Amino acid sequence: MDTMGRHVIAELWDCNISKLNDMNLIEQIFVDAALKSGAEVREVAFHKFAPHGVSGVVIISESHLTIHSFPEHGYASIDVYTCGDRIDPNVAAQHIADALESKTKETVEVPRGMGPVEVKKYNVL
Repeated sequence: MDTMGRHVIAELWDCNISKLNDMNLIEQIFVDAALKSGAEVREVAFHKFAPHGVSGVVIISESHLTIHSFPEHGYASIDVYTCGDRIDPNVAAQHIADALESKTKETVEVPRGMGPVEVKKYNVL
């Protein structure tokens, strides 16, 4: 099937806790992941929360990579969305999982832009 893009959603568990709380390291991991997948990096924005956690985005010409880390749980939620068929978002997602030393990874790939989505309306009492 033809799609506008591919969206990989990854649940990373049992990650290296210190890495999940290191904003500069996570930023570098994400830029490296984008480049390794063949994407073109446009903008980078990351934020360190107090007392812990990092959120960030790498905007690529082909779409984006995002993270929300929860060091207190050894967990990170990752999104890698790429448009077109030139870039494989799984390459970037795997690089991130490896770099964060995730021991448990669950991923799902969602095709994007396959056409109109049927919205069902429900009566709420």
